Amino acid sequence: MILGKLWKALAAQMNKVANFFWTADPIAQLQYEYDKVVDQMKEGREGLEQYRALVERVTRQVNGDRQHVAQLEARIKAYLQAGERETAAKFALELQRAKKDLAENEAQLALHETAYGNNVTKIQHAVKKLEQLKQKIQKYDADLKLSRAEAELSKLATQFNFDVTTDFGQIEDVIQDKIGLNRAKVRVAADLSGEGIDKIKTEQVVEKNMADQALREFEVQMGMVTPETSGVTGDEKELGSEKLRQTNR
Repeated sequence: MILGKLWKALAAQMNKVANFFWTADPIAQLQYEYDKVVDQMKEGREGLEQYRALVERVTRQVNGDRQHVAQLEARIKAYLQAGERETAAKFALELQRAKKDLAENEAQLALHETAYGNNVTKIQHAVKKLEQLKQKIQKYDADLKLSRAEAELSKLATQFNFDVTTDFGQIEDVIQDKIGLNRAKVRVAADLSGEGIDKIKTEQVVEKNMADQALREFEVQMGMVTPETSGVTGDEKELGSEKLRQTNR
């Protein structure tokens, strides 16, 4: 009883393993069954070829029997025409035995031809079924791969949810922030490139005027020109000093 239980448990586990491999790759299982049938078909064809050789041998034997019967009939007629009835009688007896053998061989040939034709028909039908099975395996393989791809796509459709609450959504926000920061840097650089241009130009004009004024004062102090001829007045000196103080501020 214990051995029986152990055997049943082992058989159950083996059946479980067999079912796992059976369902793991059904296309491979179908291909295996197809290849096995193809091998059987090859063996069946070889057997059919050997059987056809037997039919050909029986056919040659029947043809030989027919020729023998025809020869015996011709001899009997010749001996009868020659008046040798005793010899003709011997050949007549042999003719009976030859016709009997011919009838038996013709019956066997008919059976062999019928059996051969039936086997040919069966093999042709099996070949046709094998071709249909091959096409079906290819279709199943394509359908199975397509269904797997569709299943994976359906998973991706649910996993790739670009909502802000998901990791993908947060990553997308970070990327957008970086893009915005880079664009802001470009904008600031462009804005800063024109900042203070008017002020700089104004300071340059004031500095030039102050330089001219200082030069004129130097010329007056050195006696090179008089205030009247230099064109510098007290108001202009005061104005130049005021502009200098504003600029320094």
